[in-house]
Amino acid sequence: MVIKKYIFVVAMTAVPLFAGLENLTLGQAIKMTKHDNLEVKISKFEEQMKSYELDAVVGMNYGKLDLTFNAMRSNDALNVFGFKLMSREASFGDFGFSEFLGGIGNVMQAANGDFGAFSKMMSDASSQAQMLSTQPKDLNFPQARNNFQTKVSYQIPIYTGGKLTEYANITKALYRMSKMDTSKVINAKIFQVKKTFYDISLVSNYIYNLQKIIKNIDKLEGIVNSMKREGYAQDVDVLEVQARKAEAQNLYNQAKLNRALAYQFLSFLLNKDVASVKQVREMAPMPKAKLSDIYRDNLDIRKALLGLEITKMAIKAEQAAYLPTVGGFGEYSSADDKIFNDFTAKDAYTVGLQVKLNIFNGGIDKANIEKAKVKSMQTREQVELAKKGIALKVKQLETEILSLDSDLKSYQTQLKFSKKVYASYQGRYKEGIVSISDVLIKQSKELEVLLKLQTVKNKRNTKVFELNSILNPGDYL
Repeated sequence: MVIKKYIFVVAMTAVPLFAGLENLTLGQAIKMTKHDNLEVKISKFEEQMKSYELDAVVGMNYGKLDLTFNAMRSNDALNVFGFKLMSREASFGDFGFSEFLGGIGNVMQAANGDFGAFSKMMSDASSQAQMLSTQPKDLNFPQARNNFQTKVSYQIPIYTGGKLTEYANITKALYRMSKMDTSKVINAKIFQVKKTFYDISLVSNYIYNLQKIIKNIDKLEGIVNSMKREGYAQDVDVLEVQARKAEAQNLYNQAKLNRALAYQFLSFLLNKDVASVKQVREMAPMPKAKLSDIYRDNLDIRKALLGLEITKMAIKAEQAAYLPTVGGFGEYSSADDKIFNDFTAKDAYTVGLQVKLNIFNGGIDKANIEKAKVKSMQTREQVELAKKGIALKVKQLETEILSLDSDLKSYQTQLKFSKKVYASYQGRYKEGIVSISDVLIKQSKELEVLLKLQTVKNKRNTKVFELNSILNPGDYL
């Protein structure tokens, strides 16, 4: 009994974990889209990477400080002598002076203390050649030696002709563009969320109207069955009504499946399960479009204008090739055959300045500058093309929406008329004036007009949301 009670409690507490969001409003869905949509998250990661790229470019202005530690052992004559020089321990003995002095001593012994004889012997060409041809063993075959060097080096660009500054400006502009790209992704996802909300509301209303039609067909079926019992109707009349009812029922089932699919798509957009939404008005309000607002707010135009700024920065960056570059560097180090031994006593420093100016490179710099200028002119034309193209698109969408509004009024009038005609023919059928086929034809017309009305409403809302995305007015509802 205790186990059953425990299972019941666990089951009841687990239900909310699997339940979807209930009565979700459009405003709530838009907020979720900005934070939870997977494509928005991916775009924000891209934005963060651009931010770090900007930090990396700015960091170049502060130079580079490196700490290097080298540990080596060698018996190579050049390396060993170099190690001793680095640790400030080189001596005359390292040059083989012990063997040189030994040769001089032999000459002095042969001179037996006679300085004149010593000078004569040292001046002898054969003696000199013999002494100079001696290969010092201490220099050529030294003992293996360790070398531990610790070095701190710093390099900094002092002047780059403005190239680093422009690179930083370009990277900063690209970061701003990545934020615009994120805004475009958010706008696209909000467009889809709003369209899905309105689709759900439209299909729900469509389902409601189909239910009413099915009820009317049920009433008609009851009338036909009653008249059949009295001998005024035939079996074929009943079958004809049932066939029409099956057709309406099929449309009803399809509409419910479409609504379920819309909920699944909404759940995908929000990255959360959605069980139900708070329905919105069937028709989205028509936005007001001003050319000045379009040029100011449209993301494609703003991106194009920012791209034009970047091309101007690129020209300045290429022109820096005609200017000198100046860099400074400094090193501080200490080396010994033991780690960190007598560090300050054996330290050394090097400081320097490098000035570099390109004199000639075959006209490459000029070609790059001209290319950057042409790119800037091309981008300027692209900005104008974007402005005119988007203005034309707005006019086209406004015209299409107004045309759909006209269709909408027509179909609404036709639907009202078809309902009255159907009711009239149903009464005439009771009186035996018209056949059941005539009644069903009129009822079929009502279904046809209802479906067309539904399609027009859907198209109109899609155009409205597309227009709002172009206008980029903010989070309109």
